[in-house]
Amino acid sequence: MVSPTTSEVHPTMGVKIFSAGISACLADIITFPLDTAKVRLQIQGEGQTSTTIRYKGVLGTITTLAKTEGLPKLYSGLPAGIQRQISFASLRIGLYDTVQEYFSSGKETPPTLGNRISAGLLTGGVAVFIGQPTEVVKVRLQAQSHLHGIKPRYTGTYNAYRIIATTESLSTLWKGTTPNLMRNVIINCTELVTYDLMKGALVNNQILADDVPCHLLSALVAGFCTTFLASPADVVKTRFINSLPGQYPSVPSCAMTMLTKEGPTAFFKGFVPSFLRLASWNVIMFVCFEQLKKELMKSRQTVDCTT
Repeated sequence: MVSPTTSEVHPTMGVKIFSAGISACLADIITFPLDTAKVRLQIQGEGQTSTTIRYKGVLGTITTLAKTEGLPKLYSGLPAGIQRQISFASLRIGLYDTVQEYFSSGKETPPTLGNRISAGLLTGGVAVFIGQPTEVVKVRLQAQSHLHGIKPRYTGTYNAYRIIATTESLSTLWKGTTPNLMRNVIINCTELVTYDLMKGALVNNQILADDVPCHLLSALVAGFCTTFLASPADVVKTRFINSLPGQYPSVPSCAMTMLTKEGPTAFFKGFVPSFLRLASWNVIMFVCFEQLKKELMKSRQTVDCTT
C-alpha cells in the first residue's frame, strides 16, 4: 500500500493548535512595535492636554516613542501579548478547521460559507473569553507613559495583573469583553474565512500552488478586509479597556463620547498601523502556520514509517 503524501494527510487537532500558537507568537514578536503604535494613535485625542505629545503616522509614532520613552517602550506589554497568543490565537486559529469540519459533517464534505462563518464565530468567541485578561494587561501597558510627571500605573506584566485584580476587582481583567468579542468575531470570521476562500480560489483555479506565494497573497487580502471591518470595534475596545474606573459607564457610552467629541473618523484612528500590523502579522502567521503543519506531519509520517 502506498503511503499518503504529506499534503494528503490531514493535520491532527493537536498539530493545528500547536502550530497556530507558535506561529502567532512569532508574528507578535516581529510586529509588536506596530501594535504599540496603533494603541497610542487610537487613544490620542482622549483627555488631550497642551503638553501631550502628538503622534503623526506609523513611523512618526514609533520614532517619537523611541526618542521620548526609549526603544524598550515599543515592546511594553510583549509578555502579555505572548500569553494572549498562546491562550487566544492557538484556539481561534487552531480549532477553526476542526470546528468547520464538525459543522460540515466530516472532512470529505466541502464546507459552505455558513459553515465557515459559524466556525469563526464559535472559535473566536471562546478564545476571547479565555484570553481577555491578557488583552487588558497588554493594552494598558502599551498605553501608559511616564512622561510629563505621570507615574506609570504598572511596573510590569505580573504587577499589572495584581494591581488590576486588587484595586479594581478581579472582574476588571475581563473589562472590554463585549467590544473585544465584537472585534474578534469580526476579525476571526473575516480573517479566516477570507483567507480560506482566497486560498481555495487560487489553488482550485490553478493560479497558484498551495505553497508560500499563495499563502502570502491570501494573508494580505485577508489582512486588508479584516482591518477595514474591525477598526471601529478595535478603537472602542482600546479606549474602553484603557479607561479609568467610571470614565465610561458602558461600551455604548464610550462609542457615543468618541462620536460626539471627535467625530466618525475617530473610529478609524490608527488604521494604517492596524493594517500594516495585521497584514504583516497575517503573512508571518499564516505562512509559518502552513509550513509548520506540513513539517510536523512530515515528521510524524517519518516516525510512523520507521516504527
